[in-house]
Amino acid sequence: METAAKPLQPLSELPPSTVAIVESVHGASDLRRRLLEMGFCNRTMVTVIRRAPLGDPIEFFLRGYYVSLRKEEARCVLVSPVPSAFGEENANSGGLRLWK
Repeated sequence: METAAKPLQPLSELPPSTVAIVESVHGASDLRRRLLEMGFCNRTMVTVIRRAPLGDPIEFFLRGYYVSLRKEEARCVLVSPVPSAFGEENANSGGLRLWK
């Protein structure tokens, strides 16, 4: 059985409680370096926690800590969403705090 590869999505486009794997980081060299230093390295699992009321910034959980990025910064991180075994409503496993 072959599975079709899903296209990469910008981290900024994912809805809250989505879990994804970082596939690549691009952008200006200073921004790219900063994102990599914050832990947005290839094959890192990241969870979208919540968005600010006007949609910017966005809070993420990765490598054991919470970090917020502006939409423009999150757009530079390309990810592949991880399908949830429990369905979309219960995608947040592991006791992470979520507010909608």
